Amino acid sequence: MIGPGRFRQSSVIPGFGITFGFTIAYFSLIILVPMTALVLRSTGLGWAGFWAAALDPRVVASLRTSFTTALFAASINVIFGTLIAWVLVRYRFPGRRIFDAMVDLPFALPTAVAGIALTAIYAPNGLVGQLFAPLGWRIAYTPVGITIAMIFIGLPFVVRTIQPILEETSREVEEASATLGANRFQTISRVLLPSLTPAILTGFALAFARAVGEYGSVIFIAGNIPFVSEIAPLLIVIRLEEFNYAGAAVIATVMLAISFLMLFIINLIQAWSRRRYGYGS
Repeated sequence: MIGPGRFRQSSVIPGFGITFGFTIAYFSLIILVPMTALVLRSTGLGWAGFWAAALDPRVVASLRTSFTTALFAASINVIFGTLIAWVLVRYRFPGRRIFDAMVDLPFALPTAVAGIALTAIYAPNGLVGQLFAPLGWRIAYTPVGITIAMIFIGLPFVVRTIQPILEETSREVEEASATLGANRFQTISRVLLPSLTPAILTGFALAFARAVGEYGSVIFIAGNIPFVSEIAPLLIVIRLEEFNYAGAAVIATVMLAISFLMLFIINLIQAWSRRRYGYGS
């Protein structure tokens, strides 16, 4: 019986105290200390200076661009990432292993290389961009180009999160659903999606977090036009080049707070879905 405030040791293998202490020390050194230093640095301006820097129109515009495009990119990745994971798990076709390996390409490719390649493709004189230029549509140097870059770097997080869950989902479950009279839509919506919901939310959170903080693959295709296509990480770099370290810390702190709040809400929804459908408990 474990009383309140007591630690629960779920393993018979000894060493809980050492491993727990190492975990706390490592977590504090790598995450808590830098985050605390960042917040303290930003509060050096005082509350009036902090809010003045945080509510600067250029800062607000860059934050809106970063978070809006990241949300769109993560949402698109959830849809197409789920479809790609389904195809890779459920079907066998020539070149499947090659396609499966290509999913991880954004992990290995330097972000600057990805940004240059995407810019060359979607620029007004690029392979794809020139098709839209006569219509007056621009992809590169707009939020649309930023979203495409974020989709590129975030897709593997969704696919690799959902793929193992699909592999563990037995085909017999789908066959049993069909035997009981469910059509394909009911099988997907009532049998498969509930079991995939926690993984989908995890993939969304990972893709969103990566997109918000992405720099190298975005700055080339973004065009970095203030109030149009300037992302918050770039504005942080600009503040640092201006030796405005406190201003850069303010932007980083606001990004940290918004990201933490959104990821916390996603985790709450994920925990609710696990309890609701009884998966992962």
